[in-house]
Formats: sequence, structure tokens, C-alpha cells
Amino acid sequence: MREYLIPIFVVTALALAGCNNSKSPEDVSKDVAKAEQKASNEVTKSEERAQSALDKSYEKISDQEIKFNNDAAHQTYNVAIAKADGNRKVALATCESQSGAAQRACRDQAEADYKAARADARVSAQAAVQQK
Repeated sequence: MREYLIPIFVVTALALAGCNNSKSPEDVSKDVAKAEQKASNEVTKSEERAQSALDKSYEKISDQEIKFNNDAAHQTYNVAIAKADGNRKVALATCESQSGAAQRACRDQAEADYKAARADARVSAQAAVQQK
């Protein structure tokens, strides 16, 4: 059995001794260049994947932002219409204190103000609505 162990130890010792030998400068240079190229490729691929993921996220955020802004414009329109309705009711109630032609002129003015407020609200809402 010892006959087999000695050659095995010798071969193992030689193999291990060969592991610590330095490479030639040309081999080292080639290995370094390969490693640098591989690292560069990995970084480039990683940057491309990151940019793609960010682009997809931005599209989702952009869509949500547009939806939010459009909802805000719609709600602002609703509030403006409610204010116009309230102002119209107050103006018409005020007109009741008058009579004849003055009451008619007061009502006409209240209706004109109401229509103008509705038109302003519509224009503002349309201007605020965003398209993709």
C-alpha cells in the first residue's frame, strides 16, 4: 500500500507546486484584458436592463400622473359649476326684492353671469386636461 501512496504524494506535491508559478506578462495581460472586457460587457448589459426597467416604470408613472391631472381638472370643473350654481341661486333670490323691469334685468344678469361662469369652468377644464 505504501508503494502506491508515495507516487501519489509526489504527483500531488508537483501539482500543487505548479499552482503557485507566476504566468508570463503576456498571459497576464491577456487575462486582464479579457476580464476587463467581460466586466465592461456585464456593466453595459446591466445598464441597459436598468434603463429598460426605468423606462417601463416611467411610462406607468406618466400614465398615472396624466390620469391624476385629468381627474383633478374634472373635479375642479365640478367645484366651479357648484359655485356658479350657488352664486346664481343667491343672485336670483336677491332679485326677488326688486319688481318689474328691475327684477327682470337682475334675473337676466344672474343668468348671464351663470352662463359665463360655466363657460369659464369648461375652458379651464379643457385646458387642464392632458393628452398622452
